[in-house]
Amino acid sequence: MGHKVHPIGFRIGITTDWRSKWYSQRNYRDFVLEDARIRRLVRERTEEAGVSRVDIERWANEVVVTVHAAKPGIVIGRGGQRVDELRNSLEGLCGKKIRLNIHEIRAPELEAYLVGKSVANQMERQISYRRAVKRSIARTMQAGAKGVKIICSGRLGGAEIARTITMREGRVPLHTLRADIDYGFCEARTLMGRIGVKVWIYKGDVFAKTEEVEMPATQPVSEVAAGERGKGLKIPQVIEVESDVAAQKGEISKDSEG
Repeated sequence: MGHKVHPIGFRIGITTDWRSKWYSQRNYRDFVLEDARIRRLVRERTEEAGVSRVDIERWANEVVVTVHAAKPGIVIGRGGQRVDELRNSLEGLCGKKIRLNIHEIRAPELEAYLVGKSVANQMERQISYRRAVKRSIARTMQAGAKGVKIICSGRLGGAEIARTITMREGRVPLHTLRADIDYGFCEARTLMGRIGVKVWIYKGDVFAKTEEVEMPATQPVSEVAAGERGKGLKIPQVIEVESDVAAQKGEISKDSEG
């Protein structure tokens, strides 16, 4: 099942957190569409900043938008001009007050979306897809990843028949829920058509595997009681009481027969 479901959605609440944090019953549909428009607008306005993801939180009269970018200076602009323009555009789109937070990505080579975007950009510049994928995998492994898998699908190399190639290095345990796996998807718009790029990056386990505790072998109650008496310990005289009761029952049965 790990190969079929979305790696991030599969681990929500375990190793990953929600990208949108809000609750609504009446306006659920409107909020979902609004979140999609917010993310689309942010990516269009900050295409050169290397935006990996956009987190959204909703309060009573305020929407908190957190942008994770590899180049936050491009998002902010000179004197904060670009970030003010982006905030005004988002307020016009939502009709609410927008609080915009910018977070810097320290290691963009470990962000799956940015790695896929790099491969797609190289394909659009007519660089060989094999060279682009191998170069991205090498950079990701040098950054500290434990495993990378990249899948490209489409008319690779200008071929008439579309095909799919898979390249990987290291291990990517998709079935392990404690594994910290980042997933990203993007498209390369080439002269021959669109080529899809999927990237999985395994960064390690979020928490260690629990150790299995071996339980001691069970023993009969009589053997345990005998061993404890040999050590000079006081234990309830359960066995003697049961034997006395059994003896009394035997005497009663003999008297009744006589």
